Amino acid sequence: MAGRVGPGGRPKGVKAAGLALVGALLLGAGAAGWAYWHLNGNIRSVDIDGALGDDRPARPVAVPSASPSASPVPTGALNILVLGSDSRGGEENQELGGGDSEGARSDTAMVVHLDAGRTTATVVSIPRDTLVDRPSCPLPSGGSTLAASGAMFNTAYALGGPVCAVKTVETLTGVRMDHYVEIDFSGFAELVDALGGVTVTTDVDIDDDRSHLRLDAGTHHLDGTEALGLARTRYGLAGGSDLARIELQQKLVKALLEQVSTTDLLTDPVRLYQVADAASGSLTTDTGLDSLGQLTSLGRSLGGLSADDVRTVTMPVVSAPWDVNRVVAQQPQAADLWESLR
Repeated sequence: MAGRVGPGGRPKGVKAAGLALVGALLLGAGAAGWAYWHLNGNIRSVDIDGALGDDRPARPVAVPSASPSASPVPTGALNILVLGSDSRGGEENQELGGGDSEGARSDTAMVVHLDAGRTTATVVSIPRDTLVDRPSCPLPSGGSTLAASGAMFNTAYALGGPVCAVKTVETLTGVRMDHYVEIDFSGFAELVDALGGVTVTTDVDIDDDRSHLRLDAGTHHLDGTEALGLARTRYGLAGGSDLARIELQQKLVKALLEQVSTTDLLTDPVRLYQVADAASGSLTTDTGLDSLGQLTSLGRSLGGLSADDVRTVTMPVVSAPWDVNRVVAQQPQAADLWESLR
């Protein structure tokens, strides 16, 4: 399997999406105290820094600005691990194709790198089937998970939750994850519905019993359940490739940005609140992003991000020599990619 690294299409409306996010988050603070309390209380968090301590890649050294600004908006480089959690438990998740078992898996993993100044960004997808050296991770209940060599990437989250997912990514990449954001299985569908659906063009027919999705090649306006099916589709694609699924996921991300940019959220308070409620209710973050104020600050810092400076890539991989159904990082290409994000 050839490793693939290359820019995807440039998502339009990224700046508008950032502004809409700010508006959604500010709704609670500006409209009514109860709304702020409700939205703020929606967000769940995990203390990643406290759990991992200093046994992590170093933070990059910040370069002082030659002309300090009075604006409190942060502008430094930032790396955010974004996971899509395929929850297996709960009636609602099971109805959406989550299955009948307990626990959850990180079936979608993206490292979002914001360059200094927050005017360019790179989104790197990590295939879930990548075999990695999974480190020992601390558990909330005490003790730790066992380290393992040649473990599938998404087992880190299944065994040790967000803390182990972050530590495994940092071990794989050598890059410090400044923040962690997780969106859950059913929450994603609710967010898409709150936005009024999303329009996506597929190049191939999709027929996947596991994700409950059947689409002819072409352009479709999807509701939340269908969009979630598209994000999860794998076995309905030629060869059942995780890399093919990543291509669909990246296309869906761009389509969602288009939808946000064309939806007049800032002048529609009802829709704005629905989107803010769905977004905040589906999130788990690290403790550095677990309030509306912190998320608003992040959103404001993206106000200067140009769509032409955002690219999507996939970590370069090749088939594992001992297992054709798994992949390993392709070197030195993968190392070069992560080095560029430090």
